Amino acid sequence: MADIQKMIQGKKLTELDEQILKYIVDNIDHVLQMGVREIAKENYTSPATVIRLSKKLGYKGFVDMYYQLLPLIKKVELEQDGQSAFEQGQSALQYNSKENIGKFIENVLHLNEKFIFIYATGFSSIIAEYMYKKLLVLGKKAIFATGTDSIGVFENNLDDVGALIVISKSGETKQVIDKLFLAKEHGIFTVSFTKETENTAAGLSDLNLKITDQYKLDDRNMLPNLFFPNVLILFEYMIKEYFQQIK
Repeated sequence: MADIQKMIQGKKLTELDEQILKYIVDNIDHVLQMGVREIAKENYTSPATVIRLSKKLGYKGFVDMYYQLLPLIKKVELEQDGQSAFEQGQSALQYNSKENIGKFIENVLHLNEKFIFIYATGFSSIIAEYMYKKLLVLGKKAIFATGTDSIGVFENNLDDVGALIVISKSGETKQVIDKLFLAKEHGIFTVSFTKETENTAAGLSDLNLKITDQYKLDDRNMLPNLFFPNVLILFEYMIKEYFQQIK
């Protein structure tokens, strides 16, 4: 457990402030969803007191305090656990069957006449661009778009798209959900790479490939996480299986 004494040194906090901070640290995996009002209620105080605490500690507000404390607390937990996810060597194949891998090869990698459309935003777009370039060197027709591109990039090519690949760690990115709905309306085969737990994108996709997300509340991707590397490992594994088939 993180030592709050290092956090409060020289901050002139009251006993109530220290109590609230300890509560936040002890419940770091849940406090963002709880919100200021619920935290205040659990500590028999007002939301204003929680906000003042964040200001006393030098943060802009509660949300800023949460995202600044999160990596510090998780770093301590990893050190105390003595075995991180990296050391455990979690496999990208853990949640994905041979049947699903075969489905990806059949409906995506064997496409010849139509385009494979790849869409992602944020960090996911880095992985999506890699997939796009990989498919191009394999001689596949591919289109790559991100959240900064016009929606028309997808809409104007619907008749020529045979498969849509989306990447979303949370599986709840609105732009990704919109693309999946549109693709389903036009009978386009859809593939999503998401976290391993239930999410909207997974439910909408014809094929959902699951990757372990070690920190599901880390929306900013501040903590060390194997999600994105494992997406690439799984993708390359499926490329390998595809080559074995065509040979």
